[in-house]
Amino acid sequence: MNQQPEIQVTYTILNHQGFADVMINNLTGEKSLHSLQQFKKDAIVCEFSAGVISSIPTYLTVQISIEKHITLSPEFLQYCNHSCNPNVFFDTTNYELIALKNIEIGEELTFFYPSSEWDMTQSFACTCKNKNCLHNIKGAKYLAKEILPHYRFTDFINSMLK
Repeated sequence: MNQQPEIQVTYTILNHQGFADVMINNLTGEKSLHSLQQFKKDAIVCEFSAGVISSIPTYLTVQISIEKHITLSPEFLQYCNHSCNPNVFFDTTNYELIALKNIEIGEELTFFYPSSEWDMTQSFACTCKNKNCLHNIKGAKYLAKEILPHYRFTDFINSMLK
């Protein structure tokens, strides 16, 4: 049987941001956010605020109401990538980034994009490789009802799901 060798992914630190490093994957060029400290489940990782508020969504905004989308401040939070098995949640009511599970030093910080997006402006094929990966990420509007109990959603998205 011919097995493909596993590719060793290496990262370069682009900058330090207090509790996390912004890193770049040397193979793909993708940027990500990696924890510099441990966080217990339900801990506040950091507070954030709205940078720019817009009625038009982009791939960098987080939805807080039907026609209100924000950029995240501090800006480096934009490097918190998607996962179908996320470890953080953007609480857009209290403007806090919350640990969904225990997070170790060096772990990539990831969130579930549909947790804050009703109908995403740019859907994409997920490559998180989680055993429960949803594969096609389009927004909470498109999630099957049996999927919903597995995720935490913003107050706005919960209101839309009712």
